[in-house]
Amino acid sequence: MHDDAEAVAEQVFVALADPTRRAVLAALAAHGPATVTELAERLPITRQATAKHLALLADTGLVTAGPPEGRRVRYRLRSAPMQVAQQFLAGLARDWDGRLQALQRHLTSETEHPS
Repeated sequence: MHDDAEAVAEQVFVALADPTRRAVLAALAAHGPATVTELAERLPITRQATAKHLALLADTGLVTAGPPEGRRVRYRLRSAPMQVAQQFLAGLARDWDGRLQALQRHLTSETEHPS
């Protein structure tokens, strides 16, 4: 499971590395589910570019396409991959916190009891 979580986190980080994809996610977060056309109207990119970014976000699981409404499909956010990435980062933070606390204890000990 750890390897799976790390793979999901990596996909999320790759997706979030692009400012346009972050803008797509922000638009969905701010305005709710939207079609490719609606998103393209809110962003400084073409409809085709929006569709391309949505496809990548869907591949990572960060968005999902709702059921077709005629010829239109609304995309909505999915939080599960983001939660996996947050848990991955929290684990790293715990590891660092433990190491930093051990270093602080060592330095404090050295200051109080020099060799």
